[in-house]
Amino acid sequence: MYAMRFQNVSKRFVMSHDRARSFQDLMLHLFRRGGRSAREILWALRDISFEIQPGEAVAIVGRNGSGKSTCLKLMTRILTPTKGIVAVRGRVAGLLELGAGFHPELTGRDNIYLNGSLMGLSRREIARRFDEIVAFAELERFVDAQIKFYSSGMTMRLGFSIAVCVNPDILLIDEVLAVGDQSFQEKCLQRIGEVRATGATIVFVSHALDSVRALCERALWFDQGVLLEDGPCDAVVDNYIASVHAHEQVPVG
Repeated sequence: MYAMRFQNVSKRFVMSHDRARSFQDLMLHLFRRGGRSAREILWALRDISFEIQPGEAVAIVGRNGSGKSTCLKLMTRILTPTKGIVAVRGRVAGLLELGAGFHPELTGRDNIYLNGSLMGLSRREIARRFDEIVAFAELERFVDAQIKFYSSGMTMRLGFSIAVCVNPDILLIDEVLAVGDQSFQEKCLQRIGEVRATGATIVFVSHALDSVRALCERALWFDQGVLLEDGPCDAVVDNYIASVHAHEQVPVG
């Protein structure tokens, strides 16, 4: 019985490099390229396979652009794979991008109900958790202000609070935690540990490797869209650090 399974998963993005900014630009591109736009194919993930068991705490490490965030978005079904199968069992709560899932014109209160409903909670269930969410986020004074007036730290606190207070089966946390101040980061890490103690599955993406070691017993190392290593957290992190240091010492030119 798995909480999550990736089976030969690949994800491709198609990027256009000549988006027209005006009608004249559009006609010029069509004339120069015979009606074809310049496109680049980017494979963010290539043939990824792994399983995560219920109750596991798994880190995903790797350089920027290695495919970590794409992997999380596939887990939340924000994205669908180009190839392969992604299977997820249970309620998923995630904090993947600052402000993701929030409507800037709505208040914090309204966004709590909106996000809760998107996670499958009834209005009554959200109401039961409402005070806990607001208190954890430390936003009692601002809960009825529109999100567009929140600072990045306030937005992160509210997003994280919603994610951890809805009793998820699977909690996904991206590097966005780095936005918060030190005291709130420590509070978040403590709460992640509490969520894990309930038997929830944790997937944690972070460059804060001390936090990774403290929270996770297993790690996946991604590099250029490929899963390089899957194993005990300390061993994988050590190998990743050694690779980063070796790369930094290679002379350029």
